[in-house]
Amino acid sequence: MNATDRTPADLLRSALAADPARPLVTFYDDATGERVELSVATFANWVAKTANLLQGELSAEPGDRVALLLPAHWQTAVWLLACSSVGVVADVAGDPGAADIVVSGPDTLDAARACSGERVALALRPLGGRFPQVPSGFADYAVEVPSQGDRFVAYAPVDPEETALAVAGREFSGAEVVERARAEASGLGLTGPGSRLLSGLPYDTWEGLAAGLYGPLATGGSVVLCRRLEQLGEDALAKRIESERVTATAR
Repeated sequence: MNATDRTPADLLRSALAADPARPLVTFYDDATGERVELSVATFANWVAKTANLLQGELSAEPGDRVALLLPAHWQTAVWLLACSSVGVVADVAGDPGAADIVVSGPDTLDAARACSGERVALALRPLGGRFPQVPSGFADYAVEVPSQGDRFVAYAPVDPEETALAVAGREFSGAEVVERARAEASGLGLTGPGSRLLSGLPYDTWEGLAAGLYGPLATGGSVVLCRRLEQLGEDALAKRIESERVTATAR
């Protein structure tokens, strides 16, 4: 990866330049049987569209707080990188009442209504499907994002020293996210390009985010992100580790 990368969005740009076709995020939901594989190029396209939605439609500006009331999911990973692209604070499981924008899954809509700013809802259905009926007071992400542009240019430069991430009561600048992800990668078994980490950890801690997104991104590796992994038996897990060519696990 590029040693000059200072933000998570920089890491994604370098990954795109190096090998756009390689897998980056493979997502499983072990309650539904869903499996989604996103290459670097496909993931980056989702990030660009979501960043354009944030900046253009939701009027997000650097320093704004975006409360992400979302589980460990491939669309959550997209939102984390979109926030980094725009320069807003990704506040994971943050207080929607203190946020400028809230992004909610289907199980946290009531709590999300405490946000007085823009509200976006994700159905988290297979293939990025829409809500059968849009929740009152929310924009449906699956409706809004497809029409957004495939290329993103920030209106203002993103300062890597400004707060980029808040999780579990701690705040990190973009530079700190990159530095910590690199420093802790070897402890997760991420040894460089080709490493493939299976993570069953939730996204509401730094450890879960490092294993489930930032570590693999910072090292040229990839993640097999498993939601509700506890519903998978040990034999099935062993088969997944083999079939996905997993080199390390975090669970």
